[in-house]
Amino acid sequence: MDHFNTIIGQSPALDSLIRSAKIAASTDVTILIKGETGTGKEVMANAIQKSSVRADKKFITLNCAALPESLIESELFGHKKGAFTGATGNSQGLFQAAHGGTLFLDEINSLPLAIQGKLLRFLDSGECLAVGDTNTYKVDVRIIAATNTDLNDQIKTGTFRQDLYYRLNVVPLELSPLANRSEDIEHLVKHFLNVFANTHGIQPPQFSKAALKVLKAYKWPGNIRELRNLCERLSILLAGTMIEPENLPHEFRVVANNAEKSNANSGFILPEAGLQLDNLEADLIQQALNRTKGNRSQSARLLGLSRDTLLYRMQKYGFNAH
Repeated sequence: MDHFNTIIGQSPALDSLIRSAKIAASTDVTILIKGETGTGKEVMANAIQKSSVRADKKFITLNCAALPESLIESELFGHKKGAFTGATGNSQGLFQAAHGGTLFLDEINSLPLAIQGKLLRFLDSGECLAVGDTNTYKVDVRIIAATNTDLNDQIKTGTFRQDLYYRLNVVPLELSPLANRSEDIEHLVKHFLNVFANTHGIQPPQFSKAALKVLKAYKWPGNIRELRNLCERLSILLAGTMIEPENLPHEFRVVANNAEKSNANSGFILPEAGLQLDNLEADLIQQALNRTKGNRSQSARLLGLSRDTLLYRMQKYGFNAH
């Protein structure tokens, strides 16, 4: 069974990422999943765990930003009776609970510096120390961590340990923002509409081509999570109907209106004799690459494309995309 089929999309960048994740999943290596909030980091972590040799063992998740600093050490490593006010008995932590399995540390960027040192000790030696204890204990736990910020920036400001970063970043997997995966939006929409139709027992709506075009032009600050919420809302309110741009929330209509104004003021007029669009597109890509001396990211910005889309189109027209 392919547990990675929960990650929806067919863009070249996502395909490449999943291939890397499958290879890493078959080993016991530590993995760091990077990506903005809402890009699907926990879905990726679940797929990795279910594809690993620890699939039948415990998979425990901790959001490092969800607990105050005073509690997170005890939550992770456990505590001894009397270690602090309210510690009326011994308590095992998540490391002991996850023994033999996998511990997913989400938002690792929020882990306090003092706790980072104890996590580094575990990664180096497999040893943990409960709060209030003087004797260490060993556990067999695989670590998958996730961050929604650039840890290199936090290293520069002194809020994240560089040595811990190197121990976590053995296999980095970076999920692109949804705005850079416009090719996947239609696949995600179909998936979510079917999910909510089954969940709520309703007829799924459909998106018109014009509405899908608006979705692809939107910046998606909330990423896949925002798209999922939109699909659920429209599934319930407009079940069984054809969704047009005017049915979308205000912020989407603003994007559509701005795009129309931009197109109206573009200054480009289609020649009377028509043109070969593929030839024009290939020529513009070549011009952009020449202007940027082959820099794909800068070329993508010149053309108003995501880098992944540019690489896909370069491949389509026979350019060297590697």
